[in-house]
Amino acid sequence: MNPTIWMALALVLVLEGLGPMLLPRIWRRMILAMAQLPDTVLRRFGGGLVVAGAVIYYMVSARNGG
Repeated sequence: MNPTIWMALALVLVLEGLGPMLLPRIWRRMILAMAQLPDTVLRRFGGGLVVAGAVIYYMVSARNGG
């Protein structure tokens, strides 16, 4: 597997861990609030994140000649 993929995964884990590490109460409230959202809202949110990630990946890879 490409080392860049591992670096990207590591960065995701670091960013995901910052919320519960630095602001556990706020993070917990956010997770509980998200658990109450309807499935359609969560699907749209997830889809938006996937699209944003794909666009960022494309922009970075196009800029670096990949």
